[in-house]
Amino acid sequence: MTLSIRKTLLSASVSLFALLAAQAVAAQEAVFVMNTSEVGAPTYNPIKATNLNKATTLIFDRLVSQAADLSYHPWLAESWEEAPDGMSWVFHLKPGVTFHNGEPFNAATIAAWLDLFKGSENAYMTESIASVEVIDDLTVKFVMARPEPNLLYNLSSSYMSVIEPKSYVALGDDYGVTEVYGTGPFKLESFTVGQETVLTRNDDYTWGAPLAKNTGPAHLAKITFREIAEDSTAFLELKTGGVDMLLGVPADLLGEVKKEPNLAVVTLPGQDLYYMPINVTKAPFDDIKVREAVAKAINQEEILASVFGGSGAIADTFLISGLPESHVPDANKIHYDPARSNALLDEAGWAMGPDGVRAKDGKPLKVSLWTQSDSVFRRLTEVIQAQLKAIGVEAEITTFDSSMIRDQYKTGTQELAVRSYDWDNADIVDWFFGADRLGYPNVSMFNDPKAEELRKAAMTGSKNMAERVANFTAYHAYVLSQYPMAPIYQPVSSVAYNADRLVMPDPLNAPAIGSVAIMDMDVKQ
Repeated sequence: MTLSIRKTLLSASVSLFALLAAQAVAAQEAVFVMNTSEVGAPTYNPIKATNLNKATTLIFDRLVSQAADLSYHPWLAESWEEAPDGMSWVFHLKPGVTFHNGEPFNAATIAAWLDLFKGSENAYMTESIASVEVIDDLTVKFVMARPEPNLLYNLSSSYMSVIEPKSYVALGDDYGVTEVYGTGPFKLESFTVGQETVLTRNDDYTWGAPLAKNTGPAHLAKITFREIAEDSTAFLELKTGGVDMLLGVPADLLGEVKKEPNLAVVTLPGQDLYYMPINVTKAPFDDIKVREAVAKAINQEEILASVFGGSGAIADTFLISGLPESHVPDANKIHYDPARSNALLDEAGWAMGPDGVRAKDGKPLKVSLWTQSDSVFRRLTEVIQAQLKAIGVEAEITTFDSSMIRDQYKTGTQELAVRSYDWDNADIVDWFFGADRLGYPNVSMFNDPKAEELRKAAMTGSKNMAERVANFTAYHAYVLSQYPMAPIYQPVSSVAYNADRLVMPDPLNAPAIGSVAIMDMDVKQ
């Protein structure tokens, strides 16, 4: 009898302990919603990816971290030295770091990892490195083919997240889809493209970037990243407690978020830019006069006020205004000028018809205008459609699911489109207008010999940062002069979260919400 009671009590105690443990883990869980620009990212393979999401920054670490003021700081590399002529770099690596699959992180890892970039989508980030020398287990030397002023930026990028080379080779195309191994504070539990990613805490993690107060393990035990293409749906989920954070909030929803007493907003300098690519290979846009006309039909000030509620700023170049390479001559900046638009179309032979649509040789000036399915893009595209109509261009809107539109661009059949990018380096001009990337990411199908010469000088011809800024400014200015796109809008970056659930770090010493912020984030008990 006594033994039976003891067994019952012991069983009850074990069950209660298990329940309390499960509740404690659940209390440390959080659900985030990806920014709509990251919806549909098909892989967590940084070497091959053309689009990565925020979960990437938690699965992997980088050699270098970047602070809010864009200065560079140690991470997996504890320190480094650059030769005076820029032709070599020595990196001293952090000891005691291991990958999620138990493999050690060391100098041999770096050599094997960098070798995997050859021939990949992101090879340009490492092509300045001629060879890698393993000095000892924790010291590695990069022998450069040329000076690379942008090297530290590249090493701080999520596209240069340090992967585990052996599993990368063994898994092939499945790496980043079915399995993925980094050294980051979280491990991949599951990934369903276009739906969600589930990460669980790496309890062995103690080597976080020193920009975070907590270098590991993370306070959060589990994070689910949901992909919701419709911003209003994501906001409703946040409002009703279905999710804890929106990693991107469009300007038109900020007012609604601020009305909710339990919701808070973090605003950071924006790295996004909205623009309208123009396919230079498709008539009538093979005529530069028509391209300039439609580019200058875009009323950025009206869009800023009516679509984005005055939050953010207009864009008049292809780069965010915080970059020095955005400071092109005024003549190259693209501003609303309907008189110029109408005059150019007249010169090009497109006469205004009685129905308000221009025509040439009996053919009306009707074009396609692609956009993606989330609400802010639909509203923005409708405004642009009306602005084009004002100069006699009839644009028919075609809407694609946000997770599928990149595949559509690869067909090269688009004429006009409305899209955005998220990047804070001038090499984005190379990415979206390089002749070797036609379709996507070069949605404009821009292939210009002079631009390619300037591109080469910008990407590979700079001995120092001052030369790089000058070369990229010249390249950027020339691209603008050919009107393969129309700049539209620069948002601020707004993140909304449930303040009853989450504790956010303050101040945040990072340019965006990522590993540094999430390491210091906690759930209220």
